[in-house]
Amino acid sequence: MINAILVDDHELFRLGLKTAIAHNHPDICIVGEAETGEELFSILETTKADILLLDINLPEISGIEIARRLKKEKPEIKILVISSENTIIVTQALLQIGINGFISKRMGSVDVLANAIRSVMSGFDYFGKDISDIIYRIYVSKKNTTEVTVEFTEQEKNIIELCREGLPSKLIADRLSISSRTVENHKNNIFRKLGINSTIEMIQYAMKNGIIKVEN
Repeated sequence: MINAILVDDHELFRLGLKTAIAHNHPDICIVGEAETGEELFSILETTKADILLLDINLPEISGIEIARRLKKEKPEIKILVISSENTIIVTQALLQIGINGFISKRMGSVDVLANAIRSVMSGFDYFGKDISDIIYRIYVSKKNTTEVTVEFTEQEKNIIELCREGLPSKLIADRLSISSRTVENHKNNIFRKLGINSTIEMIQYAMKNGIIKVEN
């Protein structure tokens, strides 16, 4: 069972999300809800959570500050941002803090969220497609002329593309008719080639070097 705490100042959003998850994804349990950062940290004194589902626009303390504090005080808790505030400035700040994932409220669904939660709890970053596009723009804005192009197999390119779409390893395996273990082996090979250790760095490199296409 994955224990999650939902932080959002809209009661109807929390209720709808909690109900949909309970009905359709019984392996995920919302064990706490908070409207503010103060409420969240009060809940965390008595409630054990694996992952935080965090909005950005909150009263008193912003989601960014909550994420920053949580990474210092309770680094074992994963942070998955669910917000419509998906600007370059906000995304860059969250990446610097080290969040584990980011889904836009405009683009996501309960099933997407559930897959994101499972992916993050399996140790992988999860960023929605629109967030990946923002991350790409952040990445290419930084001047870096020392990068060396790396060659990938067709299967590795397929896996990179499906990761960019936000699919977890199990769905990638189903799409490519291979096992989840094979997907992870391919990803580890890619990481080794690039000298990196995260999915988002892999996507950044692939987009910057034209390995996967960026939609305008």
